[in-house]
Amino acid sequence: MSRYHSSTNQAGRVIAIVADVMAFILGLWILMYLLDANRANSLVQFVHDTAAWLAGWSHDLFTFDEAWARVVAGYGLAAVVYLFVGHAIAGRLHRH
Repeated sequence: MSRYHSSTNQAGRVIAIVADVMAFILGLWILMYLLDANRANSLVQFVHDTAAWLAGWSHDLFTFDEAWARVVAGYGLAAVVYLFVGHAIAGRLHRH
């Protein structure tokens, strides 16, 4: 295995892990929202702020009447996109 091939595999792994972490944070916020987590808690605030930043482009994209549906759809879409794009890039790097 050449050194170039090894470094692209490692870069692909890093990209996939970053995408997984981003999707995990978004999923964690959805869960915290649905379970009505205490927003005064520091961890809940951190997860919410991070998820809001990650899903800034998809936040309030949908106009469902129920707030929980907007959160699940908006943040869930961002999580799926990050997973799909991140793993697609990682797979492409792995093949080359």
